[in-house]
Amino acid sequence: MPDQSKELLRELHLLTREGHLNADALRKLKQVNHLVGLLRPAMEELQTRHSAPVVVDAGSGNAYLGFILYELFFKDAEAGTMLNIEGRPELTQRAKERAQRLGFGRMEFQTAHLEAAQWPERLHLLTALHACDTATDDALAVAIQKGADHVAVVPCCQAEVATQLKESKQAVDPTLALLYQHAWHRREFGSHLTNVIRALTLEAFGYQVTVTELTGWEHSLKNELILGRRVHKENRQARAKLEALLGSFGVRPKLARMLGVEPAPRTASTPA
Repeated sequence: MPDQSKELLRELHLLTREGHLNADALRKLKQVNHLVGLLRPAMEELQTRHSAPVVVDAGSGNAYLGFILYELFFKDAEAGTMLNIEGRPELTQRAKERAQRLGFGRMEFQTAHLEAAQWPERLHLLTALHACDTATDDALAVAIQKGADHVAVVPCCQAEVATQLKESKQAVDPTLALLYQHAWHRREFGSHLTNVIRALTLEAFGYQVTVTELTGWEHSLKNELILGRRVHKENRQARAKLEALLGSFGVRPKLARMLGVEPAPRTASTPA
């Protein structure tokens, strides 16, 4: 990005002292910068609407996204907080030291797994890149409960729904069950169904949702990006669709359980 400093890229070890990018660094930077570009309208809206916006990166890892968002949107602003939550203490400590060297005084860091994290009372944008399995559900549930204006998640590996599909197979319409008869298909279909449920859950709780790819498939297989912008308090039509979908496949993933969403009862024509 044109307004991205070489000092920051060197500090993140994405740029060598000679100013070069290796292939791995280029891949990481392309992913993060593409996401930042997609988040720019949301960030600009937040800075217009809120005097001190709070942005949370859940499962932040090395905090590449947090550092780049801070430099572009908070460094020269009068207020605003960038909170990074990461479960590995060595990454948190390294990121803290980096923020101190750069003078990024309103970057905050917390060492915690998402289900045990201390969340701010109000947050305005939540991101979660490659939060594994149900950690993405933890992040989405908090965003919804805290009334986040914007949400952006790139889900990672996910196994919970595939396991539930296996357990509920005998109670599901036999034609639908053909979609995941084989273990490979169950894993892939379970992953797809998980993200469909996540997007529909956001809609049910008042978000306008866009699902797209983050970068080209040559850069990452875990590539699905779910963007949400809160526009209503709730969407009852989407809620009914969500409950029906859960009932059809006999699943209730962590996100649904955390938010109290129950599967709709199966109709009499559906084999029990």
